[in-house]
Amino acid sequence: MQLEHLLTFTVVIGERTPIGTGPYGDRAIASVAGGTFEGPGLRGTIEPPGADWVLVDTNRRGRIDVRLIFRTDDGANIYVTYTGVIELNEAIAKGLAGGGETQFGDNYFVTQLRFETGAPRYAHLNYVVAVGEGRMLPGHVQYRVFRCAPG
Repeated sequence: MQLEHLLTFTVVIGERTPIGTGPYGDRAIASVAGGTFEGPGLRGTIEPPGADWVLVDTNRRGRIDVRLIFRTDDGANIYVTYTGVIELNEAIAKGLAGGGETQFGDNYFVTQLRFETGAPRYAHLNYVVAVGEGRMLPGHVQYRVFRCAPG
């Protein structure tokens, strides 16, 4: 298997709604206020509504559960979902508070993405298995995403 760069996207973090600590961990919902994406033959904006239903366990590991809408520059809508794991270290905490950034590889921040669209031009995305690596920017999260290709 090979990994091919599919796209890079940046999400603007919106309001955070704490749910509190329940039987599975500490739950919060972070809304998505917008963003952008770009890759070979793919470019546009991230449109509300969208959010991350994150669950943090006692080991400071977050389970990411995100749903987004990508709107391409030529008007197609792509529903994007991804799950993953983030290690909530000090650098990530600073980034979430809007006061710092991390680099790719600074901590464990890995996702698996799925795409869904009815737009014929982008229908190939419906069958892509993709993985992403995240990093924090002040008020933003950025991911670089790779398509899993036969090797």
